[in-house]
Amino acid sequence: MQSPTGGHPATPRRLILATRNAGKLTELRAILDAAGLAVELVGADAYPDIPDVKETGVTFAENALLKARALAEATGHPAVADDSGLCVDVLGGAPGIFSARWAGSHGNDRANLELLLAQLSDISDEHRTAHFACAAALALPDGTERVVEGRLEGTLRRAPAGTGGFGYDPILQPAGESRTCAELSPEEKNAISHRGKAFRALAPVLEELLG
Repeated sequence: MQSPTGGHPATPRRLILATRNAGKLTELRAILDAAGLAVELVGADAYPDIPDVKETGVTFAENALLKARALAEATGHPAVADDSGLCVDVLGGAPGIFSARWAGSHGNDRANLELLLAQLSDISDEHRTAHFACAAALALPDGTERVVEGRLEGTLRRAPAGTGGFGYDPILQPAGESRTCAELSPEEKNAISHRGKAFRALAPVLEELLG
């Protein structure tokens, strides 16, 4: 099939997602397909020589932009990155950007969760409100940048429940749900998750800028 100009169809534009998480790639690819966007989506694993970016920002948006910007500059392709975490109202929004290392070492989900529950042990149920937040950033090699955000509101359980998900999923019960995020199926979680909302909000931005 030829393009309207008489040549062959254009090769889909490459878009890089700053992650080595296959689940995130699958999630974004499904959202882009649903939006009818023809892009070649690859993860950071496609560029193993590019080092991971230090997340030195003080907001989710800053950290997402740092990662997307670095990948776009290094590869010459548009890049998307996200940063997310748990924000507890009674803690003034903490752990926030420190969610993955709340207990000291990065990525120790169990230690992070246990420390947070201990810190909230005296907090009454009505004051255990929290939300997951996600910022998704798009950076183009020409310096164009956009950031969108998504949130999942809920309350924090007093003990973990469920075996799905990761991080703080076993203690966040989404508003209107009787189960925690870790008790939802992947499809149920993606439909309401903060990252799903952010990625879906990014789709029209990608269509506008990459169309």
